[in-house]
Amino acid sequence: MTHARLDTIFTAETPEGITLSLRPAGIVARGLAYLIDLAIRVCLFIAVAITVGVMGKAGAAVLLLVYFGLEWFYPVVFELTRAAATPGKRALGLRVVLDSGLPVTPAASLTRNLLRAADFMPALFGAGLVSMLWRRDSKRLGDLAAGTLVVFTDAVKLHGEVPLATPLAPARPLSATEQASVLAWAGRATRLTPERLGELATLAEPVLGTGAPGSSATQRLLGVAQWLMGRREGEARR
Repeated sequence: MTHARLDTIFTAETPEGITLSLRPAGIVARGLAYLIDLAIRVCLFIAVAITVGVMGKAGAAVLLLVYFGLEWFYPVVFELTRAAATPGKRALGLRVVLDSGLPVTPAASLTRNLLRAADFMPALFGAGLVSMLWRRDSKRLGDLAAGTLVVFTDAVKLHGEVPLATPLAPARPLSATEQASVLAWAGRATRLTPERLGELATLAEPVLGTGAPGSSATQRLLGVAQWLMGRREGEARR
């Protein structure tokens, strides 16, 4: 049986042992960011072309240098700023980070951008699109080589409100670790598909009480979560 993807959260651990939860950007967000940056680069190129148009051959040489810089170093310059993103990525709420969640380094930024040539093979960004569609973290070839991720800058909220349910005492006393696991599961209930939520709930069958007749494992485990939060019969419905 095929289930929908659990989520798109990428977990990274820093050298200090701090765990970060990141949300990789997909093809749509990154594609729109690229189009915005492309429009900016075209406008800059046209502005320079008009300015140096009267310089003859010298102007043509300047224009070639400008084209080279815009094509290969435009992203690098912006990725090494505090925002770690080009104007297009900033407009879409994206930034570039290392796989560890740390700020991107000059070497990594250069690598990921120089390898855009490989992502464009064989045509129309073909290799890059295949890589992004194939991988859960939406990495293109340049990201794989550089060890980088393009992620959303907004904070990832792993746990939300626990859905209402009739409080239900567990079938046996739970350890602190088991209690934390149940509450973590309940806190992610609104982010998981019903199928995945139920699949995880069945793993906790040994600790579930009987509950109401016909109640599912999901409903009973949510009831246990309510009970662990100190709520008792009738309180969850207020």
